[in-house]
Amino acid sequence: QVHLEESGGGLVQAGGSLRLSCAASGSIVSINDMGWYRQALGSPREFVATISSGGKPTYADSVKGRFTISRDNTKNVVYLQMDTLEPEDTAVYYCIAEDVKESSRGGVMDYWSRGTIVTVSS
Repeated sequence: QVHLEESGGGLVQAGGSLRLSCAASGSIVSINDMGWYRQALGSPREFVATISSGGKPTYADSVKGRFTISRDNTKNVVYLQMDTLEPEDTAVYYCIAEDVKESSRGGVMDYWSRGTIVTVSS
């Protein structure tokens, strides 16, 4: 079993910054992509950013130029640096570890975190 633990959410004023972290733990052999999604109240979950195991990032248009995703493969941690935050960024943020290969089982699985709340006040 793999567990994803997030940290870094909170309340910030518009124009401010926050940094989210998500650490994966368990019997991990390898992780393919790691990424972030968010869900605002009354809205479906939406893609924010992802990063490949080789470090290639992909961003949603709504966050390009403001958010930066990175990862530390030695620690199985993914980060999301969020700058120039807007009230529209208010949401529960989830991280995902995709195609996780574990030493305790065959095949691969995706794992989600429980989510952390980000609130941007105007």
